[in-house]
Amino acid sequence: MVIAMRPSDLPEVRALDLFKSVGDEQFSTMMQASYLQTFPAQVELISEGDPADFLYIVVEGCVELFARANGRESTMGMVRPVGSFILAAVLKDAVYLMSARTCQRSRLLMIPSQNVREAFERDEAFARSIVVELASCYRSVVKEHKDLKLRSAVERLANRLLRYNADQGGSGRVELPYGKRTIASMLAMTPENLSRAFNTLKPYGVEVDGATVRLTDITSLETLAKPNPLIDDRKT
Repeated sequence: MVIAMRPSDLPEVRALDLFKSVGDEQFSTMMQASYLQTFPAQVELISEGDPADFLYIVVEGCVELFARANGRESTMGMVRPVGSFILAAVLKDAVYLMSARTCQRSRLLMIPSQNVREAFERDEAFARSIVVELASCYRSVVKEHKDLKLRSAVERLANRLLRYNADQGGSGRVELPYGKRTIASMLAMTPENLSRAFNTLKPYGVEVDGATVRLTDITSLETLAKPNPLIDDRKT
């Protein structure tokens, strides 16, 4: 646990675009009563419908954002270091629209929501950074929505494999970063549909061995997937 952290603490958090423009004094004030805590895997951190008491920063590990309704559950996103989540709820002083749990042993910084709102009111540069962060989050949601609306399940899987391959160096050997059940949920598929989609991709050079996927004919896979920078490129 870290309380009233100095600007020199947690340089990885200080380097976040969200905090780069915040002066040292303002940053120290915001960090008052903040907590740096390590959680084991599968700990539910927040529940949808509860008030937003903290802004969460993932320093180490991985956090899954998910939602439940009518007996169903779906993965909404994954947050890796160094990333934040629940910023919109914090600013609006509203309830969480998603739940969150650790996927593995994770270290999280929790900043009191009131501190964030006060800094937003006082610091124009910080306020601009928040607007940019929320705009980026909005564009990511639009891309995910387009992916779901405009592509078949097989096309979604093909594009996700191409993205993982690019993230991992483009060698054609992909280690799935999450369990297949989680990946299925992220792609709005059932585990059974994911398995069928992998089988459909076999003629396009996709070979699955547990958590390892080999892409032996990337040209054919790209012809099927038709990657679109307005959906798949994180920089757009």
